[in-house]
Amino acid sequence: MLFCQKFSLLKKLNDLVFLPSGSSFAEVAYQVFAYQYEHTPVYREFCDSMRRTPDTVHSLSDIPFLPVQFFKSHEVIATGFTAQKIFESSTTSGAIPSRHLVADISLYEQSYLRAFELFYGDPRQYCFLALLPSYLDRGTSSLLYMADDLIHLSANELSGFINKDFEELNTRIASAKQKQQKIFLLGVTYALLDFAELYEPDLSGSIIMETGGMKGRRKELTREEIHTTLGKAFNVSSIHSEYGMTELLSQAYSIGEGIFRCPPWMRVIARDPYDPISYVGTDRTGALNIIDLANLYSCSFLSVLDLGRVYEDGSFEVLGRMDNTEIRGCNLMYEM
Repeated sequence: MLFCQKFSLLKKLNDLVFLPSGSSFAEVAYQVFAYQYEHTPVYREFCDSMRRTPDTVHSLSDIPFLPVQFFKSHEVIATGFTAQKIFESSTTSGAIPSRHLVADISLYEQSYLRAFELFYGDPRQYCFLALLPSYLDRGTSSLLYMADDLIHLSANELSGFINKDFEELNTRIASAKQKQQKIFLLGVTYALLDFAELYEPDLSGSIIMETGGMKGRRKELTREEIHTTLGKAFNVSSIHSEYGMTELLSQAYSIGEGIFRCPPWMRVIARDPYDPISYVGTDRTGALNIIDLANLYSCSFLSVLDLGRVYEDGSFEVLGRMDNTEIRGCNLMYEM
């Protein structure tokens, strides 16, 4: 009987994660919080250390947000589940990567495909080119997994990964342009800049999306400098961006100007950088907390190290990283 009740609850939550018609984000978030408090041990201990339980939580801001650093030091997964897939973050030499133990890979697949269709439509309309050399060097990236699926879904013979062969990328772009195929070029920032210095293909009418980060390969530039350089080189008026991370199963997208928007099952809140349980409200700079309902079997409520500003309409901007990577008040948990 207990097993049947648990199975029924999980099926209900699975059905609600992507907010079917009539579902309230807040109500689903409360149910997910109650489930994860009960079934994700490390998250429950963290909540208990903050004296927060489902009985004491009355608003989204009352829910404790687990620091993403826990994905480096703990296995964040619901009891009774094993990982179908493990995603790992990129790291500098000697650093410990974040590990996301994904109990149900179909939730990730549904999340990125629904979000892509919401922002960009059917993948089959694109020649999908992925310039991700630093990601191709390792096979545990969630971005690589998503890009691989989108390449296959595009069903275009020119779609594919490009490692470091810029001449091949330029040739594929020329072929797609000749065939009047719409191009979607997804690339790690430093590689797009390297390509732009050697080739300046006319990509007007195409979507150019940078994933952020120089990975230690180039001097750090501001977003404005990057987008201006790429826009001029590729003859496009705006550069798109993707905001995601190993610890999340959902992504936010920017169609230009660095303003990101979330799919309906994801939400961003700005907290006080010096007090993790206080919030700064809209239009003010703070550290970011993220709710990702697709993280059903790990933790949907995460505090990250990015600084940003959340606007009244729910969109947000990323302004940089926190200097102090210690989250105040969490030292006890780090010693577990």
